[in-house]
Formats: sequence, C-alpha cells, structure tokens
Amino acid sequence: MLSHVMIGTNDIDKAKAFYEKVLAVVGCKGGMDNTANSGHRRVFFAHGGSMLAITQPINDEPATTANGMTIGIACDSPEQVKELHDVAVANGATSIENPPGKREGSMGTIYLSYFRDLDGHKICGLHRP
Repeated sequence: MLSHVMIGTNDIDKAKAFYEKVLAVVGCKGGMDNTANSGHRRVFFAHGGSMLAITQPINDEPATTANGMTIGIACDSPEQVKELHDVAVANGATSIENPPGKREGSMGTIYLSYFRDLDGHKICGLHRP
C-alpha cells in the first residue's frame, strides 16, 4: 500500500550515518544521496520493496516530529528486533516505551522495540512470528 516514508532532519549527514548503521541490521545496503531541484539534500534507503527517505525540509523550517506517528521496520526475528534497537541506541537514539521484547495482545504475539532517532522520530522494530 505504501511506496515510501519521508522524514525531515536537521542534520542530513548525521541522519544518513545513523540510518546506514541502523538499517544495515535488516539488510539495507546504505543510502542513495539525492539533491532536489530546490537544492535541498535527501537520502533514500531502499530494501525489500520499501523505501525510507530523509530530507532537509523543503520549506527551510526546522524539521519536527509528528505527534502520534511511528515508522515500523520489519525484522526477521525477535533477535533482530533487539539488535535494531541496540544499534540505534549505540548510535545516539533514545530507547522509549518498554524494553525490546515479546508483547501479547489482540493482534497475537509480536516482538517490538521502540526508539527515537536523532531528530526525535519514533521508530519501531517489529517481528510477527
């Protein structure tokens, strides 16, 4: 259903370095630099038919986070959910909510981890057995 998710950053170089390390956990092989016609820098990360993009805000205002928004990254195992979280935190992210692990609920058993990236965007690692 979705083709991509694009989020703003206030430091494109730091964000690119962060996401290259974090997304390598799920097999993404680095970001592709791009410059919009407006001159603003963007980086695209493509893997498994999905794309995450980071951008300097086109309106030249500071990048901010969306209240209530979460970006979910599919993981291949419960161990990968934890590794995604741990690599993110080791590279400057902030761990949020419950520690990485198993959750039981109306959607069955899932494994989740949550962190905020360098710009405060909420990211979730998710594995459904």
